Amino acid sequence: MAQPFELPDFYMPYPARLNPHLEEVRAHSTAWAREMGMLEGSGVWEQSDLDAHDYPLLCAYTHPDCSGPDLALVTDWYVWVFFFDDHFLETFKRTQDREAGKAYLDRLPAFMPMDLSAGMPEPVNPVEAGLADLWTRTVPAMSLEWRARFAESTEHLLNESLWELSNINAGRIPNPVEYIEMRRKVGGAPWSAGLVEYAARAEVPARVADSRPLRVLRDTFSDGVHLRNDLFSYQRETEEEGELANGVLVLETFLGCTTQQAADAVNDLLSSRLRQFEDTALGELPPLFAREGLDPRSCADVLRYVKGLQDWQAGGHEWHLRSSRYMNEKAGAGAPGAAWSPFRVEGLGTSALDIRGAIGTSLAARARSHGHVPFQRVGPSRLPDFEMPFPTTLSPHLPTARRNTVAWARETGILGPQTGPGTPGAAVWDAEKLADYDFPLCAAGLHPEATPEGLDLESQWLTWGTFGDDYYPAVFGRVGDLAGAAACNERLLALMSVESPDAPPLAPVNGMERSLADLWARTATPMGVEQRREFRGAVERMLGSWLWELDNQVRHHVPDPVDYIEMRRLTFGSDLTMALARFAHGRRLPSEIYRSGPMRSLENAAADYACMINDVFSYQKEIEYEGEVHNVVLVVQNFFSCDYPTALAIVDDLMKSRMRQFQHVAARELPVVCDDFGLDQADREQLAGYVRELENWLSGILTWHRGCRRYREEDLRRHHARARAGSPPAGPTGLGTSAARLLAGRGGRAAVGAG
Repeated sequence: MAQPFELPDFYMPYPARLNPHLEEVRAHSTAWAREMGMLEGSGVWEQSDLDAHDYPLLCAYTHPDCSGPDLALVTDWYVWVFFFDDHFLETFKRTQDREAGKAYLDRLPAFMPMDLSAGMPEPVNPVEAGLADLWTRTVPAMSLEWRARFAESTEHLLNESLWELSNINAGRIPNPVEYIEMRRKVGGAPWSAGLVEYAARAEVPARVADSRPLRVLRDTFSDGVHLRNDLFSYQRETEEEGELANGVLVLETFLGCTTQQAADAVNDLLSSRLRQFEDTALGELPPLFAREGLDPRSCADVLRYVKGLQDWQAGGHEWHLRSSRYMNEKAGAGAPGAAWSPFRVEGLGTSALDIRGAIGTSLAARARSHGHVPFQRVGPSRLPDFEMPFPTTLSPHLPTARRNTVAWARETGILGPQTGPGTPGAAVWDAEKLADYDFPLCAAGLHPEATPEGLDLESQWLTWGTFGDDYYPAVFGRVGDLAGAAACNERLLALMSVESPDAPPLAPVNGMERSLADLWARTATPMGVEQRREFRGAVERMLGSWLWELDNQVRHHVPDPVDYIEMRRLTFGSDLTMALARFAHGRRLPSEIYRSGPMRSLENAAADYACMINDVFSYQKEIEYEGEVHNVVLVVQNFFSCDYPTALAIVDDLMKSRMRQFQHVAARELPVVCDDFGLDQADREQLAGYVRELENWLSGILTWHRGCRRYREEDLRRHHARARAGSPPAGPTGLGTSAARLLAGRGGRAAVGAG
């Protein structure tokens, strides 16, 4: 059977190595699979299938340094998870029996108790028997924190198979962003990362396990594993299994391109995710170690874990080249008759290692991500025909909220010079800018039924969040003061006391701090402690994302597309405003509903659509006037090496697909959540009310962008002229920045500040 495309040249800077215990593990894994009932008589595998797949070879490549007993246990886990995948396919996917599939999955968490003395049910099939045996053999060596994390990733891996089944039932191919998110759960690489901790005997300290650097390392590792697998498994999944969840098929459909072009684009994204892994390991781990005060042993554990993830990437690639499970003809073979070269490496485990290709590919892509010329003349932002199926209703209290918001900003000190720790004394906003930005218009669309006090509070949170988004680049980004920004974050977090929201432990010293202290006291005082903690977490994540933006700004780095989209939800404050919407409904629903996969999918689709609205409207402001690198249109331009109109068309298609996903989840997936959780009619109405809040959120944000005076070219010129006349220049200053100003001048504009 002919291959549907030629496998691309892979970026793989690490050579694969083979564990010396391979043969003994091969014998063990066959005996174990037979003992668990996975072979003859299972209706899924015969021994010939297990031999051909050669999971011991996968584990020997991906865990080259672990002991024989540890390798045997890890291999048994992989035999089990691949058997589960094929068993679920044969039993439920082929028959499209979701109800029976859910009942089957609901039993499995009982075989992963945190305390082994709690006991387990009696297994009734090979999947249950295998899980019970593996859990009992694994968890005594690991902490309770690891057990909880690994159990959660295992449940995601199992339960999200229902998502794949639902998509097959609906005949629906996911959009690229949805696919990346869900593939991490369905594909199981976060689960594999947990086994890396076990095999390397390098458990990640609990207090940093959910930090951004560790989360990004886990996610980039996962994306690399899954995208590589998609390239090798495309033929089997699409031609034999009827699978719709494959990255090549997703991009082929989304971009409307050939299969070969889609495969090449998937490989480009795979390479980008590997480079993000490297950037995070080298650039973000050392500051994390210092900030958290990790002891040398904990630091060494994290670094061994990182090395284990690298070994997995290299070994997984080598296994894909050799396993009969995948399309791998001509892969890694090199050019026929190629002459010897000092850059050519041969021998076991080196088929993926092309030093010249790896270095050349990496350097070209890295140069492009740092090579954007700031302050280019781009003209007025081009606006597509936005797909907005939800009408906007404005609050009748809008005029009063407008007056009150300006008065509040003046009283708290947002308007005028900003003094205090780390601030230069310059004004970021004045009253005219604030009136032009018209945040009450946005709040009036987001919550048309709000009380006058509620609308004031919402308007002022939007004012504070956008002021902070302008304040950080103007105050800290201009001089590259990352330490000052981090210190500012610490003071702001200290103002949000969970225990005593109306009595902060320190006195605010400038407009940024006084306004937050006031908002926190008014918002958090009526809340319960858990709601305060959750809401504070949303603000904290937004503040942390501003540091990420500053780091990219200082390094003049256009972000990786996946990292950008996921961080953009935080920089935009989506968590914060959605949390306000949830609390407005009293949060009567169980927290598990808000943590469910469909609900996160719904919220992320809404957030991405809103963020892309903002990026499309603000393209001229950010690219021409601010020299920004954080804009989805620019990120797409950089990734695809295309022009503005082409990138905008891709973004527009992505926006439309995210809107369709939002509607699909609301109409098809949330009713299933209601059934799965057994919600009564009152709870279903509560959930429907929250969906309507998100619809208002989407339509209100679009209405605000169309109605405010923050992004139009004539307003940008006016704001720029006022800023240049009354404040220090907010463009790049200091050592080494004269070239940026010169390039800006050649583009027809001087370097200017935000606003």
